[in-house]
Amino acid sequence: MARIHETALIADGAQIADDAMIGPYCTVSSEAKIGSGTELVSHVVIEGNTTLGAGNRVSPFAVLGGRTQDLKFQGGSPGVRIGDNNTIREYVTINSATNDGDFTTVGSNCLIMAYTHIAHCCHIGNKVIIANACQIAGHVTIEDRATIEGLVGIVQFLRVGTMAFVGGVSKISKDMPPYMIAHGDPLEVRGFNRVGMERKGIDEAGRKAIKQAYRILYRQEQPLSAALDKLANDVDQTPEVKHLLDFFRSSDKGVTR
Repeated sequence: MARIHETALIADGAQIADDAMIGPYCTVSSEAKIGSGTELVSHVVIEGNTTLGAGNRVSPFAVLGGRTQDLKFQGGSPGVRIGDNNTIREYVTINSATNDGDFTTVGSNCLIMAYTHIAHCCHIGNKVIIANACQIAGHVTIEDRATIEGLVGIVQFLRVGTMAFVGGVSKISKDMPPYMIAHGDPLEVRGFNRVGMERKGIDEAGRKAIKQAYRILYRQEQPLSAALDKLANDVDQTPEVKHLLDFFRSSDKGVTR
């Protein structure tokens, strides 16, 4: 049977796994689903149509599933979907999507540190690290294994690519390319994420190809279209390079360069 503290307020209809733990003064909505082994430490608010998978740990004063701040909200039951084995620290807010039937999503094995805000309709991948007090506007996508240091602001409708590393106190106002390291306001790509790629199992061929791609895109002064053609024709087409090319070519808002 779930361990639910006597001071917690659990609305009728909430679905709570038998081995979940709901700590003191938590509030759980009627539409909520709390998965196996998930712990709400204390003073956690789960609002609306929010699902947490297995093995999550949510620290005090986090609010998950709060109503979107988008003025286009017209009612219904949009929500939040959170995967497994995430750590969500103090005062994190993750807002519901805007339109009925849509969801803000967080994958699995993420670390979301204190005071971070994830707005409506965002999609956070797996094994993402978001440090303290990041402010992520609506409709942002952060791909798998990206790392974002503290006090970073991300403008709405942008993307942060897989294994990207963004330094603290930066502003992201264009798409942040995968496998790159960037910092500043305006954001400036300073190198490629060699150490991160190595730690995360990218083989030597993949790392070498991304190093070549970085030099073509950021060290040779040529128009973007020419750089992408050279990247497609002159660099080994590893999965990493193919993803980088697709990321640039599919960008609606432009890529940091």
